[in-house]
Amino acid sequence: MLATLIHAPGDIRVEEVPDPVLSGSGWDAVVRVVAACVCGSDLWPYRGVTPTTKPHRMGHEFVGVVEEVGGSVARIKVGDFVIAPFYRCDMTCVNCRNGVSTSCLHGGWWGEHAQDGGFADGGQGTRVRVPDADGTLVATPEPPAPELVPHLLTLADVMGTGHHAAVSAGVGAGSTVAVVGDGAVGLCAVLAARRLGASRIVAMSRHASRQEVAREFGATEVVPERGDEGIARLKEMFDGVGPDRVLECVGTKESMDQALRSARPGGQVGFVGVPNGGPELPIPVMFGTNVGVRGGVAPVRNYIEELLPEVLDGRLRPGRVFDLELPLADAAEAYAAMDERRAIKVLLRP
Repeated sequence: MLATLIHAPGDIRVEEVPDPVLSGSGWDAVVRVVAACVCGSDLWPYRGVTPTTKPHRMGHEFVGVVEEVGGSVARIKVGDFVIAPFYRCDMTCVNCRNGVSTSCLHGGWWGEHAQDGGFADGGQGTRVRVPDADGTLVATPEPPAPELVPHLLTLADVMGTGHHAAVSAGVGAGSTVAVVGDGAVGLCAVLAARRLGASRIVAMSRHASRQEVAREFGATEVVPERGDEGIARLKEMFDGVGPDRVLECVGTKESMDQALRSARPGGQVGFVGVPNGGPELPIPVMFGTNVGVRGGVAPVRNYIEELLPEVLDGRLRPGRVFDLELPLADAAEAYAAMDERRAIKVLLRP
């Protein structure tokens, strides 16, 4: 089968690799990928920010159709259309039951060897072996219409991650919200804030195409300024003190500083940006302003079943973040387009 590998910074290749096979554990499945995508976090190794010491599989967001299941799999069936979160989990351990399935005691990531002895393929490929299939995968009630596929794919990561930012920040009815970051996660955070009842939502964006999506998703205002200018603008807009909630969706030192200094005294920051560039928490600033910080790697598996009905009935249309679609064979161009900000998020079709 075909799969995407990274060999070195900027070196993405689609190559022939062995077909996935069931491990014999009884708990796994093989899924034929219908759609996958490139994530902003995939750009860290692409740019050389995180090291690549040897070629390895890429991709952690996919939807597809189940082709095989192990003998102990009970909930997932051959023929199901399924959503796979960006990590693996069993949904039975104490951490999964506590709502933090990203810390599953028996889970892990795509593109690595799993605890059951088999390999969990990367999502940017033709097929994927899924350990702990009953816990990891969520099946739709029936095969979706083709136009729903991009929206369902966002539940594998970006929509659930944007939702986690909003939940972590405590967004609720009447909240005022600023979103730092206009990538796919930041835009989905705008949509999540609207869904949770925020009264005003400010998207911090300098790019016209992303501003347009932000407004479609529910942003009431757009602020292009950054740093001290951006903070001053937000404070001016919200009674001289700033918004109630700030959603940090980038993961750099600068974006976290922006978020912390933008929230009103007693406000809350929800952070989901994958850390890059050494984000730090300035305890004296937080102590002096009573600004709280909560968030982290988003347990999207725990959110899929909450969000799925609203995607299926059309209330949520997060797939708008995909503004470029390419065949899997063109994965290298997909990475380049996102790296060069020619695309918000690229959907790949095997």
